Amino acid sequence: MNNKKILMLVALIVVLAIAAFLMYGEMTGALTLEAMFQTPMSGGTDLMYEELQFGKNLDIWFMLMLVAFLMIFIKKFEWGVALAVLLSAAASFVVYLGIQDIYFDAVWNQALLIRAVICAITVVIAIGVFLGTCKMWQYLLVGVAFAFVYSLVEYLLANLSIFGDFATDPGGSILVHMCAAYFGLGVAMGIRDKRAFDEPMYTTTHSVSFVWLASMLLWMLWPSFVTSLLDIENITWATITCYMAGIGSILSTYVLCMAVQGKVNPLIYTYAMLCGPVAIGAPLLSVGPWGALVIGLIAGAVSTLCFIYLQPWFCKKIGVLDVMGVHNLHGVGGWMGAIFVTILVGSVASLAMAAVVCVLTIVTGIIVGVIVRFTRGDMEKICDDEPDFIRNDEPVA
Repeated sequence: MNNKKILMLVALIVVLAIAAFLMYGEMTGALTLEAMFQTPMSGGTDLMYEELQFGKNLDIWFMLMLVAFLMIFIKKFEWGVALAVLLSAAASFVVYLGIQDIYFDAVWNQALLIRAVICAITVVIAIGVFLGTCKMWQYLLVGVAFAFVYSLVEYLLANLSIFGDFATDPGGSILVHMCAAYFGLGVAMGIRDKRAFDEPMYTTTHSVSFVWLASMLLWMLWPSFVTSLLDIENITWATITCYMAGIGSILSTYVLCMAVQGKVNPLIYTYAMLCGPVAIGAPLLSVGPWGALVIGLIAGAVSTLCFIYLQPWFCKKIGVLDVMGVHNLHGVGGWMGAIFVTILVGSVASLAMAAVVCVLTIVTGIIVGVIVRFTRGDMEKICDDEPDFIRNDEPVA
């Protein structure tokens, strides 16, 4: 399939998507829920909601661990990924709770624990950009620093109005995904280890099967993440739009992979198929089911094209390798979420806040990356398990 046919196919998908968006993308989420699903709050309902949040808390921890498996594809760097995830998550979780307790006098409840684990999963996504290019203990350092950055971003999103409006981001397109992508890129630019460009990053069927499993389970659990802090009357609607967006990206990612490369590259498909759930985070309650499907179709297609075409150019321009392609999924998906919600609600506050978050997290990330670089010392091998683990491998015949 030549490039002209590919462009015509993409254009056709975009035209059909826009048409469907205009026909079905009504801003009916919250109003419909008030009419159909609203539940009077009582003592029993409060208890039920607390129990519901407990389940979502566990689901997000499960998703956090699955992100580790989503990044375990380099056959000589699997244990290191798992340990890096645990260390960065633990450090950010504890420090975030400390910040909220000491500076904001937060109430210790399920909501606070959920906010803390969301901070932790955000830094776990962020380390995917520079994974394997710092010492193992430095993931603790990054986790500690990130908790302060994330707390600031969270505070700005909740309290800063732009042009008289507040950003709309109930499902975390900006707070989580953009924050993760651009903080991670900033750290990578601060470290600036160009050896990552030369890493072959060989995979095995076994390692990529872990990625498949993680991606499919993350997709399934995503509504727990985006609805974890919503009022009870909004949960059903948000679940509908989240799954519809996820279905859209599953479909468009496959079509684009086949159209452009003729076969499915699993390390593109398993990542880009999650872009629908990423992009729907901001317009989660501002769009109908069919509009959400369209958002997913567009997000999956754009993310796929970014993995194939943008990644080489972008990494060359910034001078560092985005090891796991975090920007193609979380950065690009976050921008799409901000753009979609801006169109739907008729306010530029979300898009402006996305720009603020992008600049803030890149700058703070660079500062953290420079600290990492100057405390790293000699690092003879990158993206390799050998320096950090006791092994008992069978000798190669």
